[in-house]
Amino acid sequence: MTGPRPKLSWSDLAGARVGVWGLGREGHANLRKLQALGVEPVLVDDHPPADAEGRPVLATAEGGFAALQGCDVVVKTPGLSRYRPEVAYLAEHGVPVVGGLGLWLAEADLRRVLCVTGTKGKSTTSSLTGHLITGLGHRCLVGGNIGAVPYDPENAGDFDYWVIEVSSYQATDLPCSPPVVAVTSLHPDHLDWHGGVEQYYRDKLSACAQPGADLTVANGDSDLLRERAALLGPRVEWVSAADEPGADWMEPLGLPGRHNRRNALIARCCLVALGVPGAADDARLRAAAACYLPLPSRLTTVGAAGGVTFVDDSLSTNVLPTLAALDAFPGRRIALIAGGHDRGIDYAPLAAGLLARDAPTYVLTLPDSGPRIRAAIEASAPPQGGGAFAGVTDCADLAELRAVQGLPRPGRGLRPRRARAFLMFATLPDGGASSSSSRMPGTLQSVTMMPR
Repeated sequence: MTGPRPKLSWSDLAGARVGVWGLGREGHANLRKLQALGVEPVLVDDHPPADAEGRPVLATAEGGFAALQGCDVVVKTPGLSRYRPEVAYLAEHGVPVVGGLGLWLAEADLRRVLCVTGTKGKSTTSSLTGHLITGLGHRCLVGGNIGAVPYDPENAGDFDYWVIEVSSYQATDLPCSPPVVAVTSLHPDHLDWHGGVEQYYRDKLSACAQPGADLTVANGDSDLLRERAALLGPRVEWVSAADEPGADWMEPLGLPGRHNRRNALIARCCLVALGVPGAADDARLRAAAACYLPLPSRLTTVGAAGGVTFVDDSLSTNVLPTLAALDAFPGRRIALIAGGHDRGIDYAPLAAGLLARDAPTYVLTLPDSGPRIRAAIEASAPPQGGGAFAGVTDCADLAELRAVQGLPRPGRGLRPRRARAFLMFATLPDGGASSSSSRMPGTLQSVTMMPR
């Protein structure tokens, strides 16, 4: 998003005619916040939910958009693209279209707020950062794209710090930045929402460079980020997985992989920059790291059968985290099940990473992206064969995948299942933390099987 962003706060909406566009998780929080301000908003959704707390909801295409045009301000849910023509029309006709997180930041004490963004790694980094702050003896709310909506009256509390995960969707809504922002990674994603890869990069990194920005703690192992350092705000501190080679304070977190070591180091740098007492003390930080519960479906071991360990990594929704997951198990034989909604990203880097492994790797693909993943692997494979790569097979569905000869049979409860619309494989319960009214399916999901 280019151009000036309206700097409005929630307090500014008292007494205004307000439209709430999108009734997902964040949309319902927007409704509750406005009610706490004494505002009864117009409710609009592309696909009105059956239950909106007993209030009528207009369909966007059936009178809803016309109703939004009569509002002073429209608060949209993040899943509705800022590049939709309806958004541009409202702005051109004097109706600001804002996001709830931006309204909250505009009046928050930004000295005690950390925003964490990145294509992948932002949820884990936000979660472990909040855990460390709590372990150091401070009250912390972890929210935004993960966990609690910080301005929802249901989440009111007396906190010392807020750790806020910011998606690329939410980044376009921010009128300001806190002094410290973290960027965990950068890779093509959500191209349909943003309209192109470079626009996605600009939108994602805009969280680092709004008024108030000072320091960005960024992944120093990412060439894409280093090439775009000019978008990272006034100052950048680069953090690499190989930094602090003797440090072991992060071991109690129990997070595998070099990428997670870097996530922990990024978290620590942010805490030091925020001035959190104890963040510079290895012994205190190690004690604070104890008892961390990793987020589900992120390199989560879910069981074993027939000498094979099953790892649920179903939130690896694009190439970058899938490669990081493979790197977390060097020398291990891996069968990778991958597929999901195809958002048109380039799978050549995935193919290169698979073919470069020095341990046998077999890939089983599923629609919709499966055929393109297979084609990318076949196009990159040397014509003479060789290497450790063991092959790739397209499967039309889960039944066909389970029929593949030699595939171990996980026990009941370990079988991949489609638990939510946007996950091809998941052990998550229904109704997770989607904040959009139109849930976006993932691009690449994986369940990894490794002979022990």
